[in-house]
Amino acid sequence: MLALISHRQNETNVRLAAAAPLGVELELVSPRQALGLLGSDDAALSRLDVLPTLDGIEPGIWEVGRLEADGIPVLNKLRALLATHDKLQTSRVLRTACLPHPHTLHLVTAREKVSLDPPVVVKPRFGSWGRDVALCMDRAELAATLEELSSRPWFQRQGVLVQELVPPLGHDLRIVVAGGRIVGAVRRQAADGEWRTNVALGAERQAVDPPRAALELALAAAAASGADLVGIDLLPTQDGGWTVIELNGAVEFTDEYSLDRDVFTAATEALVAAIPAHGTPPLAALA
Repeated sequence: MLALISHRQNETNVRLAAAAPLGVELELVSPRQALGLLGSDDAALSRLDVLPTLDGIEPGIWEVGRLEADGIPVLNKLRALLATHDKLQTSRVLRTACLPHPHTLHLVTAREKVSLDPPVVVKPRFGSWGRDVALCMDRAELAATLEELSSRPWFQRQGVLVQELVPPLGHDLRIVVAGGRIVGAVRRQAADGEWRTNVALGAERQAVDPPRAALELALAAAAASGADLVGIDLLPTQDGGWTVIELNGAVEFTDEYSLDRDVFTAATEALVAAIPAHGTPPLAALA
């Protein structure tokens, strides 16, 4: 059995469970259920998400760690969940791997000195859906934004990130990597008047044939994070390149992400294949 560990019966999780390869039982379970269900012949895929309160990861970290300690093969291990959900850790992982990513500062109070010159982006360490993400064009706007956000519970618990702005071009790429292979991608076109490309903020998903440079960067970012199923968000740069802006260890996707085949089938097959050969160099997927 491959247990998909999540608290959410969302479309992505249900479709992944339904797309299991012939002969593979893929069941959606809670972290607590997984502990009593899995044995030495089983494996798990952890898809714990960011809390709606934006101050950490959903409950289940202990259970996932226990499965790892018990020798159960776990895809999206604890290290990967932290690297893909904690944006401060994301920044460190990508910088260590020498992958393009905007310079990022971590502040613990609203009145710390900020060494980055505006324009900058202010965001939670554990964020999603574009919530509480602000663009600050000058230092007065930055100071006002930090002061406003400082009353948020997530700020008081985790601090806040201030990040170098990648000049927005109105769109980005989200690439889904599973088991070290590209299984899906979509272009996200920002809504009129909106600089962020979150679908929750009105962005439109569009079919795309991703350029090889973007695919290679996505595979390298997935490998650096140690994630087995992850969404890689890439922003285009003004010189025609790409930069990694965020990783998502509980990435949601739809049929629109399908490339040469169904994205859910491609993802589950790649994940099942990755279990006995965990650690195979992802860049081999482009050979």
